[in-house]
Amino acid sequence: MKFTFLGTGTSQGVPMIGCTCEVCTSADLKDKRLRSSLMVESDSHRFVIDSGPDFRQQMLREKVDSLDGIVFTHEHKDHIAGLDDVRAFNYLNHKAMDVYASEAVQLALKREFFYIFNGDNYPGIPKINLHTIDEQPFEASSIKFIPIPVMHMRLPVLGFRMGGFSYITDANFISDKSKELLLNSEVLVLNSLRREKHVSHFNLEEAMELVDELKPKMTYLTHISHQLGKHEEVEQELPDNIRLAYDGLAVILD
Repeated sequence: MKFTFLGTGTSQGVPMIGCTCEVCTSADLKDKRLRSSLMVESDSHRFVIDSGPDFRQQMLREKVDSLDGIVFTHEHKDHIAGLDDVRAFNYLNHKAMDVYASEAVQLALKREFFYIFNGDNYPGIPKINLHTIDEQPFEASSIKFIPIPVMHMRLPVLGFRMGGFSYITDANFISDKSKELLLNSEVLVLNSLRREKHVSHFNLEEAMELVDELKPKMTYLTHISHQLGKHEEVEQELPDNIRLAYDGLAVILD
């Protein structure tokens, strides 16, 4: 399977109007981070985990012309705000978009995008098939997703494991039971917001401690804010088995 980082930033980590910090003014494309999202591809199917405000831009950048579904981690706006743009895939693929989400996320989607779900079949509105997920493994087309419950302060969030690839974003606590699901990962993706401690995200030190505990073969850090620093400078501080992810990075696993 192929895993492409569509975005590796946060709402405090994307280029901001008028910002003159060293990240925003950097000429390094690896410092240009859109909101966090991941594309998962098998030989025959393609899914996206989270569709944030930059969803349309990410799809255009990666030249995506077909999409089988969207899987949501949680209901925060920086992870769901781009859902309206699935209408382009409705048109291209001549079918409704399959959306996999917990009951809590579905409530948020129905609130934020009420016009999709109010029964008014107005021409042009997004067409969506909702599928309820919980902590049980599920299969979407040819791809098996193993949900990994984590906590984002007081908010439950789902990470996902797909084969040897594990993806965790927006977390500051992982239970022992969930850690067991992450063991023996070939690739672990973990959020690392900044250097200073944060109320709802792992910071760099906490993320590195978790890597030492879980011992994946390779780790990529994502959900990065400006406060973590420039890509090249942070990478020089990291051990060889931990790298910063960047927008457009593709990882292929057998």
